[in-house]
Amino acid sequence: MTLFLIVLLVALVFEYINGFHDTANAIATTISTKVLTPRQAIVLSTVFNLLGALTGTAVATTIGQGLVDTHYVSATTLLAALLAAIAWNLLTWWLGLPSSSSHALIGGLCGATFASAGSDWSVIRWSALNPTTHKLEGLWPKVVGPMFLSPACGILLGFAFMALLMVLLRNWSPHLTKIVFGRLQLLSASWMSFSHGTNDAQKTMGIIALTLFIATTKTNAFEHLPAWLGFLRAPEFKVYVWIKVVCALTMAAGTAVGGWRIIRTLGHKVVKMQPIHGFAAQTTAAGIIQLATHWGIPLSTTHVISTSIMGVGATKRFSAVKWGIVGNMVWAWVLTIPISGLLAYGLMLLMRGA
Repeated sequence: MTLFLIVLLVALVFEYINGFHDTANAIATTISTKVLTPRQAIVLSTVFNLLGALTGTAVATTIGQGLVDTHYVSATTLLAALLAAIAWNLLTWWLGLPSSSSHALIGGLCGATFASAGSDWSVIRWSALNPTTHKLEGLWPKVVGPMFLSPACGILLGFAFMALLMVLLRNWSPHLTKIVFGRLQLLSASWMSFSHGTNDAQKTMGIIALTLFIATTKTNAFEHLPAWLGFLRAPEFKVYVWIKVVCALTMAAGTAVGGWRIIRTLGHKVVKMQPIHGFAAQTTAAGIIQLATHWGIPLSTTHVISTSIMGVGATKRFSAVKWGIVGNMVWAWVLTIPISGLLAYGLMLLMRGA
């Protein structure tokens, strides 16, 4: 039982790191446009991340059941996956690169499960039609496809939305535009934070639900728990309310710390923005994330907001976006799944051999 409790604790550590690592996704543009102070922006983001995390379970189900064969998943597998994701998150945070916590966790889960199965590729659920929902599930439709599609949507829709605003508001004075969109950006930042909570917090919910499911059905590790810990028993894969509350509060606590290195990259280094640009980028990103959450896709919120900022910035002029920095970000995106997968694979072999 001790091992399973350690996994639960490490899962919450990952959720906390996810909170401060991905804070910039929601508030970088709000800070860079000086609509809110950093402290005000973090408070707003914390509240709406918390509210978002309490809604829905579709993404949690995808993480917990839709990507790997759970017959080969043990507490050690989950521990290796989480440690690999945490290591990659901390490295990219230190470097100030807005990489994907979601893809780090997914890569870690796939790599650790692959090791658990003796390097059998069939344990990865690549693509399959769910007979109940009649929808495609698996790594290709839920992760790899959206990994390329969502950044493209972010750039194109961000550019189109900003271009539309420029046409509609071409007769507005710069002063009026700044005042109006400074207020509207409060709404877009709130929606972006809420959307981030609905998608990102659910990933750890899925891991915790899977941990409890394995502990109860495979090992009976929680069979002799004292009565006051009876809520930990999970006779079936289900995202209980207490799991949602704990994950939501943990992510909110991480969000409250803030991720200043990444905020500087997204908010100041990629492109200089006014409130109207921040509003357009946040609204575009929030809409894409909400749609993905509805479909149960564990989307990279980092990819979406970053590319939305690029698309909006490109309406000024193509050279307004600092593409050298963008190139470094893209490398981090491309490497996240394979590196976290390899880390988890290695950790799993080490722990299994110990």
